Amino acid sequence: MKSHNTYVKVRYAETDQMGVVHHGNYADYLEIARLDWLHKLGVSYRSMEKEGVMLPVYELYFKFIKSALFDDELKIVTKLTKTPSIKIEFNYEIYNQAGELLTIANTVLVFMDTQSRKPIRCPAYILNKLKV
Repeated sequence: MKSHNTYVKVRYAETDQMGVVHHGNYADYLEIARLDWLHKLGVSYRSMEKEGVMLPVYELYFKFIKSALFDDELKIVTKLTKTPSIKIEFNYEIYNQAGELLTIANTVLVFMDTQSRKPIRCPAYILNKLKV
């Protein structure tokens, strides 16, 4: 399915005293990559919310293979796993500038109506963009 690369520079504030990225920052990296993936698809998250659709995280998985360090330039590869329905699922691979695989991750998000707070189907305009 559709894949996209996002690049993030590790900031000093994201690391501990050893210069290693704190594990809590990886969820932010995935969110940056996911929003970039949507933008590349031609979907604005802000517009989606204005239309009454939100995407809360339902599941989050990480496997840390090697540490990311201060000043690394991370490449986050974001891949849609299958055509979305009520849920949308992404796999991620995070690499450093040397091309070393640091982390693999997965997120599952649920399309939700902002008013009712109930799950809904993936909007048709997103499905149409995925067909192109």
